[in-house]
Amino acid sequence: MTVTSTEKAEPSAPGRPPHLTFVIFIAASAAMGGFLFGYDSAVINGAVEGIRGRFSVGDTTLGAVIAIALLGAALGAMIAGRLADRIGRLRVMQLAAVLFAASAIGSMLPFALWDLAIWRTLGGVAIGMASVIAPAYIAEVAPAQYRGRLASFQQAAIVLGIACSQLVNFGLLTLADGDQRGELLGLEAWQIMLGIEVVPALVYGLLALRIPESPRYLISQDRAEDAKRVLAQVEPEGTDLDAEAAKIAARMRREHKPSLRDLTGGRFGLLPIVWIGIGLSAFQQLVGINVIFYYSSSLWQSVGIDPTGSFFYSFTTSIINIVGTVIAILFVDRVGRKPLALVGSAGMALSLGTAAWAFSFKTGTGDDVSLPDTQGAVALVAAHSFVLFFALSWGVVVWVLLGEMFPNRIRAAALGVAAGAQWVTNWAITASFPAMSEWNLSGSYMIYTAFALLSIPFILKWVPETKGKALEEMG
Repeated sequence: MTVTSTEKAEPSAPGRPPHLTFVIFIAASAAMGGFLFGYDSAVINGAVEGIRGRFSVGDTTLGAVIAIALLGAALGAMIAGRLADRIGRLRVMQLAAVLFAASAIGSMLPFALWDLAIWRTLGGVAIGMASVIAPAYIAEVAPAQYRGRLASFQQAAIVLGIACSQLVNFGLLTLADGDQRGELLGLEAWQIMLGIEVVPALVYGLLALRIPESPRYLISQDRAEDAKRVLAQVEPEGTDLDAEAAKIAARMRREHKPSLRDLTGGRFGLLPIVWIGIGLSAFQQLVGINVIFYYSSSLWQSVGIDPTGSFFYSFTTSIINIVGTVIAILFVDRVGRKPLALVGSAGMALSLGTAAWAFSFKTGTGDDVSLPDTQGAVALVAAHSFVLFFALSWGVVVWVLLGEMFPNRIRAAALGVAAGAQWVTNWAITASFPAMSEWNLSGSYMIYTAFALLSIPFILKWVPETKGKALEEMG
């Protein structure tokens, strides 16, 4: 039976949506895109050495193939918003699911390195689309009093996806007797690692068929009655559905669609607040966090840890990432954005500097390398500490700040520029690491340490505190 503003379902609790469980299901289904975002970003970690051996590639070429998905992600992020306005939020989710599945199958069965690069790029497009559409959909569907908690599903799903990919890789490597090129199901282990992503991709696609379209999109398509049926399922008991639909329609008529031209001004071409957003995005990647998630198995093998052990340590960093993310979600509204970011910067700098010191004791060349026992233990602790400090600060805080710090009139366009800067910086760090680590692993970590230290005066001088401020106060 249709629920309308004059004919309501039995209340489940005061001030709660009549179907709160369904609201949670909707948010979790959309956040499955975040799970695939994290899974796809990290699954390549388990295949790095297998790809190197299969195609006999050097560090520079290998880095380019690993990182090329990030350029696809930049493209996917740029087109997702406009595509969602044209064909709907659910269709974009379904399209992303198809691209994830196609990328998984293609990456599992490449016949050449360039072929693998194309499929990884396609998966990157899906990552970019999922990174934009999931939080946008949740924000448009979630009732206001639950929006913050439901929106956090996206970040939680990302770190769970990373952890799950590490666990799957660890299990497959164990079955292949610790050899990424060991035979499994008639293929090499690294191929199965990449191909198994088709399973969560199919789950994502099926979930996208079960959830309702965004009321905002339905109203934009003159489908007000359909929008009110969705609102009846997600808004608190007692909501005037006609008034709520009218409010959405009025807000959409008043909205200014920002363009890049709106961001220009100031001494250096862009508004100062836009440069701050770009700086936040760049520093988040320049500390080298994705080196841990893309190359951690190769990193630990490069200092003498056996392959199975290296996968175990990669998985434990993912667990630490989840713990840190939970800490950030609990404290970001209590202590503020800037204090949390400062604690993270200081902790990351100390951890990275310690890791650089430990890696300076690396001895040997080629496959015959090692660290002394003490320095090896210090390197492991430092790497886990680095991930913890990043997750409890910059991993969450940057996205919170980018969503809050820009004035309403430029928010969408400024977010697009900042997100683009993040993907490009991520690509640069990811592509350069294999060659940098071959040049000087300790020196590479000293460079990341320097960026962590530089982020401290950047936060103190330029980053605004947005805790407790209404979005309308940002100017």
